Amino acid sequence: MSQPRQRADATENRARIVDAARALLTNSDELRLNAVAARAGVGQGTLYRHFPTREDLLAEVYRQDVDVLVAAAPALLAEHPPVTALARWFDKLADYAQVKRDVFAAVEVAVWQELSAHSLGPIGDALTLLLDAGKADKTIRPDVDARDVIILVGYLARLDQAEWDARARHLLDIVLDGLRG
Repeated sequence: MSQPRQRADATENRARIVDAARALLTNSDELRLNAVAARAGVGQGTLYRHFPTREDLLAEVYRQDVDVLVAAAPALLAEHPPVTALARWFDKLADYAQVKRDVFAAVEVAVWQELSAHSLGPIGDALTLLLDAGKADKTIRPDVDARDVIILVGYLARLDQAEWDARARHLLDIVLDGLRG
């Protein structure tokens, strides 16, 4: 009977560790594992059992953010007209890109390639869903596809932190204006 409790505790610890890492990554230039453990309320051993390396932890933060971003597309379309859904998805994309920039800066090339492969397909699919809905109601121009938008918004990963608040969403608004039908 103790197995399910340990499993639930382990799942809860893992989630707290990832949430702590995401918060620290967003608010700091450097992710220190001892700070993650302290913020998550777990010991170093617990952190290392779940994430043997810093890169493993950063990769999990990134994967979860991709999953949240992808799941947002159909949910937003269920609640809003296509252009509004796309605009709100772009807001989420800006948050994702900020974490992506920090994660990619911290993760080695081999891990980066695996993470990139994990995100581009699902994100492209989510973006295609949003673009197709806008094309169907003629609010999105018919000559764009997900790859066009991914290339255009790739700049988000290159923005300096000092410019992030002033430019990220403003530039996404410009991209959205260019996509309108």
